[in-house]
Amino acid sequence: MIIQSRRVWIAGQFIPAQLQVEDEKIKAVLDYGEMAADQDYGDDRIVPGFIDIHTHGAYGYDTNDGEPEGLREWMRRIPEEGVTSILPTTVTQMPDVLTKAVANVAAVVAGGYEGAEILGIHFEGPYLDMKYKGAQPPEAIATASVKQFKEYQEAAKGLIKYITLAPEHDEGFTLTRYCKDTGVVVSMGHSSATYEQALMGIANGATSMTHVYNGMTPYHHRNPGLVGAAFRVRDIYGEIICDGCHSHLAALNNYYEIKGRDHAIMITDSLCPKHCPAGMDFQLGGHSIEIRENGLAYLKGTDTISGSTLKSNMGLKILVEEAMVPFDSALNSCTINPAKCLGVDDRKGRLVAGYDADFVVLRDDYDVVQTYCRGGAML
Repeated sequence: MIIQSRRVWIAGQFIPAQLQVEDEKIKAVLDYGEMAADQDYGDDRIVPGFIDIHTHGAYGYDTNDGEPEGLREWMRRIPEEGVTSILPTTVTQMPDVLTKAVANVAAVVAGGYEGAEILGIHFEGPYLDMKYKGAQPPEAIATASVKQFKEYQEAAKGLIKYITLAPEHDEGFTLTRYCKDTGVVVSMGHSSATYEQALMGIANGATSMTHVYNGMTPYHHRNPGLVGAAFRVRDIYGEIICDGCHSHLAALNNYYEIKGRDHAIMITDSLCPKHCPAGMDFQLGGHSIEIRENGLAYLKGTDTISGSTLKSNMGLKILVEEAMVPFDSALNSCTINPAKCLGVDDRKGRLVAGYDADFVVLRDDYDVVQTYCRGGAML
């Protein structure tokens, strides 16, 4: 199959080109018009598929539900916003719920599914700080435990690839080091860690931060906190929710300017109400949530933000058109940067011969024309 456009994102720029796709891979990148095209997208932009490493659900389904058909439906439909790879993300809950949730992801991966590729599981909590728990249910927050984590990982068949924890509550950084040694990315978040504690977390193996600005000690010029560590340590990754509500547009711009083009990671942190009609009732970690006019989810009856309904293609638009982040930095943050963070940048995140045929066709208004997951058209 030959797909072409006059604007294909190659080596950090748009050029006229063809993508030759065979056996779920990009076999070759050719000059525009070199071969007869099966699909010509004209001036629409072809960019690598988006990788969302922090997303709890959509279409009425939540990772913690532990229901196989809901997870399959989510993966099948989420390419409509350009997502081709994903980490279904848990939220802090009791051990039986979390065990069922991660086992369900493992079962779906083993049994087969269509759509966005499940690269693993993002295990957000339960090893978090009570003060900065956000919407995470306090009754389920637990002390960091290698023994317990091993049990979750066994249920997940080794699919937990990324964990959010509060480093200041990981005594001796034991779990941090265990995860680092077993190939699990450690991300610091929902944490009251000081700047100094954050540095020690990094020294013991943490390589990312979870939704920077949110759920962590804020920046102060005499007490930099976790946000200050995210700014100062430029070669660790940091997720950021790019809906313009979780963080002010100026804060988004500041973060990308400081972090550079190689270590910021755009996430949606989306919840199950995404893509659902307004007015429906939903739960997060066993607690009721409500969606308000700004598109944010709140714990019902409070002003505590619990997540978003952000679509990935719209996150890219907000970054570029409203936060004024350079296009290459914004695009990297939802393609190659998460791939590098997860160690899958040898096959994901770029339009390069030999890589998975994951790409999205975007109009100038960022609407999705078509998404290809491992070479298959999904819309």
